[in-house]
Amino acid sequence: MQADSGAVPAGASAPEGSSALVEMVTNSGPVALGVLVLLLFASLYSWTLILSKMSTFGKATKESRRFVRAFRKATRLQEIAMLTSEYKASPLVQVFEDVYETYKRQTGGSGPPRNLAPLERSAQTAASEAVTHLERRMTWLATIAAVSPFVGLFGTVMGVVDAFHGLGAAGSATLRAVAPGISEALITTAAGLFVAVPAVVAYNQFSARIRVFASTIDDFARELLNSLDEIPARSAAPVSQRSAGIDTGR
Repeated sequence: MQADSGAVPAGASAPEGSSALVEMVTNSGPVALGVLVLLLFASLYSWTLILSKMSTFGKATKESRRFVRAFRKATRLQEIAMLTSEYKASPLVQVFEDVYETYKRQTGGSGPPRNLAPLERSAQTAASEAVTHLERRMTWLATIAAVSPFVGLFGTVMGVVDAFHGLGAAGSATLRAVAPGISEALITTAAGLFVAVPAVVAYNQFSARIRVFASTIDDFARELLNSLDEIPARSAAPVSQRSAGIDTGR
């Protein structure tokens, strides 16, 4: 009977401990509740951006590798142009399409390019646009990461002010009277850190991946321009072989 009676309080302490946080939140003042709601929306938007960027970067990496392999296996630009619709998630496709459109305006789609300078400008512009597209909404992650701790600190300060104001009105300044108000106020600081830390980590990781994408795009642009620059040599090779055959026949 003693063991059974001792087990009841142990089991009842878990719900009390788990509900303590909920109780402190519900007993918070209007300013603290407003801060918590704001941080909740910031956290939801931050995680939406994080998951969206993870999906976008994953698809871009996968399809970029496949597109580069297809580009290096192809023997004609027309073959690659017909495959671009299969790799729309890759930023390399945008570079190829813009350069290929400029090439078609110069040559009609065949033969050596007359001037490489417009092709180089098209490649640079397309590469810049592709990187800008990858960086879209990244500033929101940086803003949430930087501002959330200060928003939580604002809620904490206002909660402490309210707690001491209540103590002054009540006329008692014991630790038992101060502790509940201070603990409720510190919830907003913890919430601000909870929102800011994932945003900081995600922003740094995504920034590093964007730098890798930018380097990959530049390398592909140079490879594409080099292949266009080699068209005169490739087109001249069959002519020289035919002329050599005619000379041999004579």
